[in-house]
Amino acid sequence: MSRNFKVGLFVTIAILTTTFTFYFWQIFKTPNLQVDKQTNFALLIPETATYQTVLDSLKKHDVINDHISFRFLARLLSYSEKLKPGRYVIKPNTSNYEAIKKLISGNQDAVKLTFNNIRLKEDLIARIGSRFEFGEDNFRKALSDPAVCAKYGLDTLTIVSMFLPNTYDIYWTTGTEKFLDRMHSEYKKYWTDEKVAKAREIGLTPVQVSILASIVEEEQARKVDERPKVAGLYINRLKAQMPLQADPTIKFALQDFAIKRILNQQLLINSPYNTYVNTGLPPGPIRVADFNSLDAVLNYDKHDYVYMCAKADLSGYHAFATNYTDHLNNARMYQAELNRLKIMK
Repeated sequence: MSRNFKVGLFVTIAILTTTFTFYFWQIFKTPNLQVDKQTNFALLIPETATYQTVLDSLKKHDVINDHISFRFLARLLSYSEKLKPGRYVIKPNTSNYEAIKKLISGNQDAVKLTFNNIRLKEDLIARIGSRFEFGEDNFRKALSDPAVCAKYGLDTLTIVSMFLPNTYDIYWTTGTEKFLDRMHSEYKKYWTDEKVAKAREIGLTPVQVSILASIVEEEQARKVDERPKVAGLYINRLKAQMPLQADPTIKFALQDFAIKRILNQQLLINSPYNTYVNTGLPPGPIRVADFNSLDAVLNYDKHDYVYMCAKADLSGYHAFATNYTDHLNNARMYQAELNRLKIMK
């Protein structure tokens, strides 16, 4: 074997080695997912997913730049045999190796669940169910099942009181039962022995506090600082066994939340939520009450007011009264302003 041949063979091998090394480096390290994009992509892999399902999802959302290199490395790392369900966030300019290594590890990214301003149970179902693998139908079924609700000491009308508006990190694959267990755990964290004792002093259970808080929040959504005063008024009415006469409960009973002016005939609706006809609290919350509203009830303002109506200046605050005569004067001024503005319903 001549010297020139040996040199040529060495050079050829060196070139091929360098070429293949560079090619493999590109396959492993070069950005290939979400290339030049500004946002993350959340890849959802259900329990029933296959390797092809994952590839189809990545293709559908235009996540992969070079499909051949991704498939090559996925096969090399035996990803199809190590598929794990979950929610995996893929950042801009992620390499094949980074992505596949993450998928194989099963190190999924939690859903950052935030919910607030929830009025109806169906709204809660849509907001939460759509964010997790269990879906809206399974979540609806659970919240409508008396046995499931009874597990947490609640019923199908009061179950919404267990959900406290906040931000939670929860895995997408979390099952319905485990999700409800988590919400109940957060509920119990709020309801410390001290808070339960405060509720008992008022003559209410934690569930009743949630129901009253929901009414307070609907009555005073804008001016949080007035909620303890509103709560005090309703507690005065409860103690005096007077109907709460809370307009928000009429809107809830009518399922019409756009009403700005309650009419006399609407006050006659046959509903357990009609607090003009029925004394005491309605059978369930009329919204998912937030922490401010719950605290407003537990730390209500002590006063003698038993009447209120919206202020005529439309500031968002209420005019309070201890007697019906003063209340009628306040109400006439407010109604006159509504008439002036031609707000009739």
